[in-house]
Amino acid sequence: MDKLFSIGFWSTVARFILRNRTIILIVIAVITVFFALQWKHMRFTYTEANLLPDDHEINLEYSKFLAQFGEEGNLIVLGVKDTALFTPKVFNAWNKLSKDLSGSDEVELTLSIGDLQKLEKREDTEGFRLIPFINDTLLTQNKLDRYQFELFNNLPFYNGLIYSPNKQSIRTAIYLKKDIVNTAARKDFIDLYLIPHIKKFEEETGVEVHTSGMPYIRTLNSQNIIDEIGMFIGAALLVTSLIFFFFFRSFRATLISMVTVIIGVMWAFGILGLLHYEITVLTALIPPLIIVIGIPNCIFLINKYQQEIKQHGNQAKSLQRVISKIGNATLMTNVTTASGFATFILTNSKLLKEFGIVASINIIAIFLLSLLIIPIVYSYMAVPKYKHLKHLNKQWISKFVNWMERMVREHRIAIYISAILLLCASIIGIFNIKISGSLIEDMPKSADFYQDIKFFETEYEGIMPLEILIDTKRQKGVMKLATLQRMDELQEYLEEIPELSKPISIVDLVKYSKQAYYNNNPEYYQLPNSQERTFLLSYAKNSAKNTNLLSSYVDSTGQYARITTFMKDTKTERFDRIEEDIRAEVIKIFPPDRYEVSITGKALVFQKGTKYLVNNLAISLSLAIFLIALFMAWMFRSFRMILVSLIPNLLPLLITAGLMGFLGVPIKPSTILVFSIAFGISVDDTIHFLAKYRQELIANNWKIKKSVYAALKETGVSMFYTSIVLFFGFSVFTISSFGGTVALGALVSATLLFAMLANLLLLPSLLLSLERSIANKETLRQPSFKIIPDNEEGDENSDFD
Repeated sequence: MDKLFSIGFWSTVARFILRNRTIILIVIAVITVFFALQWKHMRFTYTEANLLPDDHEINLEYSKFLAQFGEEGNLIVLGVKDTALFTPKVFNAWNKLSKDLSGSDEVELTLSIGDLQKLEKREDTEGFRLIPFINDTLLTQNKLDRYQFELFNNLPFYNGLIYSPNKQSIRTAIYLKKDIVNTAARKDFIDLYLIPHIKKFEEETGVEVHTSGMPYIRTLNSQNIIDEIGMFIGAALLVTSLIFFFFFRSFRATLISMVTVIIGVMWAFGILGLLHYEITVLTALIPPLIIVIGIPNCIFLINKYQQEIKQHGNQAKSLQRVISKIGNATLMTNVTTASGFATFILTNSKLLKEFGIVASINIIAIFLLSLLIIPIVYSYMAVPKYKHLKHLNKQWISKFVNWMERMVREHRIAIYISAILLLCASIIGIFNIKISGSLIEDMPKSADFYQDIKFFETEYEGIMPLEILIDTKRQKGVMKLATLQRMDELQEYLEEIPELSKPISIVDLVKYSKQAYYNNNPEYYQLPNSQERTFLLSYAKNSAKNTNLLSSYVDSTGQYARITTFMKDTKTERFDRIEEDIRAEVIKIFPPDRYEVSITGKALVFQKGTKYLVNNLAISLSLAIFLIALFMAWMFRSFRMILVSLIPNLLPLLITAGLMGFLGVPIKPSTILVFSIAFGISVDDTIHFLAKYRQELIANNWKIKKSVYAALKETGVSMFYTSIVLFFGFSVFTISSFGGTVALGALVSATLLFAMLANLLLLPSLLLSLERSIANKETLRQPSFKIIPDNEEGDENSDFD
């Protein structure tokens, strides 16, 4: 291993790259074309991100539910809150819209006011028949008024299904075929059929239609993610190129760097396609991440090349030194960044594993591209002119470096006091951090579909499905009166919870059967008593068979039943309390020896997934810290150096966590990545600084102060450049319409800014303060390998032939 990272090795690598320039460029072009051909295999996700492992208890319960009843998120709802609906013109248009939609191949059935069915007792057999609620072909205003009164006052069965509990709005329920819910056919139906028909209705009537339901929300939300990938890539390229040009004042250097990272982005998409991974809210961040992480590689390589040219003007020697001296350092920094992402691979979450695999592979790939393309392209170009090197003499950079040196030299105590005060404030903030498992919190607040979600939350008291699966442990157990009474008791309890909508189950059909038996008198909308149960339940069973009303709420064997309710967007603490209360009530109502009851549904799965993700954050971050500590130990052979190197990198993470607490930014799937990303990147600066510090120690005969200041002056400029690029690069995520992505960009940017100051002020201060205990020949033994070679080594002339 020592030999691998020796100077001789890197000199050999440099000679190989520069002597095989054309072949290497052809190979890169061929690989790029290969990856471009893999783009067709990229798939966009059609479901919410499942953050839990497949074998997790919550996932197993959800799978059991799906096995009995199929996909539960197949409902799209159209809502209208307008008194004009009950006028002949608008009412007929509303009915036509429903009929047009029900004629689509993707639709299982529609439930709308125009095609409502009423139960009516049959005289010839034990059972009911369905008759149309509205059987007039010519509707007048008087007739519509009468139908409206009857619906709102005589048909409680449709409360929450067709009309809102406050009787202010009407909705149409569209049930998609379950086998197309998680496929591209769903997107085509919504984009090409549903939305155009709704717009046509709105134009004809002037009545606003609110549309929601999980298939609709998923489609528009995933489309927003897709739209923003291009926006992020464009913004990241624009911002980083502008900053790059501002620093280097060279179109040539800027163009070379942009081409390098664009090829890296093409590879990133290609790897996603090659591995057949879906583009999710996490993997969508990888292409812009590659730009933001790749540019610092370009900065270090080009900056070193220009410094060498300025020093001696020999292009061949400069390129040789760029590869042999910076190659090792950039390899180490990219390995540490990749390891921060790679820790996600060790989690049990498929979503995190895929993100970790693709991100870590692409970080190493962008390192290789930078190391190969930049020296080769420069080798074909003329030696940079003086105007391209002027940025090395910028006065404001010199002032910044001098300010840092003065702070470290004269105000070390102030630096420590500031660090301790920030640490104390951060700890207070950390205790205020909340966890959020909301499915809609990160969705674009200005989007129409988000406003529609809020409409249905207000009118119908929820939109996120929460399911309760009841296993009676025997066939036909559901239709036993004792089971129905227990279900009714639970439904009454659920109805009292303000965050939940009116529950729906087979109980409602049995109640409706009794009402129908007693000539549709709404006072009889209740479960049969013990005297009525024999004949009424047989009526109800026959009606359940002969109608499709709520037929999907009992399985074919009659053993399993479901109670469906919809949940408002609820804070995690309140959600946990609701879940705990429901579970306690379930145990009280359903004896465990006779019933097996599980709570599931998309709302619960996502909430639990967020909590699982938080636990994995702690594990993956701890693992990243441990791996990098091991790496430092192997690199510097000193335990004290491990502590000194970790302190400046852990403090920014704590400050960011504290900021999240004070600003009310919760821990959620989108913000959970902040810490691993920021830690993996900020450690790079530490490695660069400590590597240069060791080199200066040897060159200056172990004179600590001189070595620290020399390392600060040389690495300070590159660290400042890269930190500014990273700061503004991650800031592009703040233009997102997704709240979580905005928070991710802002928090990573802030963390990296704190990390830069910690590495440029706190790290040198610690080295100087602890010089007696850490900076002597015994403690700082010869490292396992030299990250930056001595100036005298690796200088042999090379040509490109």
